[in-house]
Amino acid sequence: MFTGIITGVGRIAAVHDLGSSSSHGKRLSIAVPDGYLADVGLGDSIALNGACMTVTTLDPAQRQFTIDISAESLDKTAGLAEAETRINLEKALRASDRLGGHIVSGHVDGIGRVSRFEPVGESWELRVLAPPELARFLAYKGSITVNGVSLTVNRVEDLAEGSEVSINLIPHTVENTALGSLKAGSRVNLEIDTVARYVERMLQAGAIHIPENPKKDSLP
Repeated sequence: MFTGIITGVGRIAAVHDLGSSSSHGKRLSIAVPDGYLADVGLGDSIALNGACMTVTTLDPAQRQFTIDISAESLDKTAGLAEAETRINLEKALRASDRLGGHIVSGHVDGIGRVSRFEPVGESWELRVLAPPELARFLAYKGSITVNGVSLTVNRVEDLAEGSEVSINLIPHTVENTALGSLKAGSRVNLEIDTVARYVERMLQAGAIHIPENPKKDSLP
């Protein structure tokens, strides 16, 4: 479990194939800031651009760790197979930590495309076109995770090709995450709000007719 509050910006230092076919995944070596791995152990979960991954090796002296990512995960995420890419990092939430953003599972729900990323006053406006299947989960002042960052939706516009959300980024967010390297056309990992997911399920369940007093089988 995560909060969408980025704890460091890393870099994909190397990408190695885990096999010779497209059904094989890749091993990523991630370079991190000095001291970032001080409280990390083998098997710990770290979100990379919003995708929860497991630490498979650690080298604190070289400030690197590795993760193995399956072909399925590569197909369902963006920006996790290209060397030298800057990525957002978040360590898994402890029970005693502050919930500074919102509840984030680290499971990517879809890939969005940046339609606009421009300065507006002292801040930046980020517009992301989400896939049509995520439209029902997006709402004004609701939460969305973009490349692992917990953000608030300022505007939603439903279009033929999907749902475009507008987000305001303060300078601190741009400077302390990898979102500052985005541009129009960039593909980003999206995770919808967990509460919205459960609301959708409850609405679906409410549409199913369940008899109030189902007839019990009679005894012989």
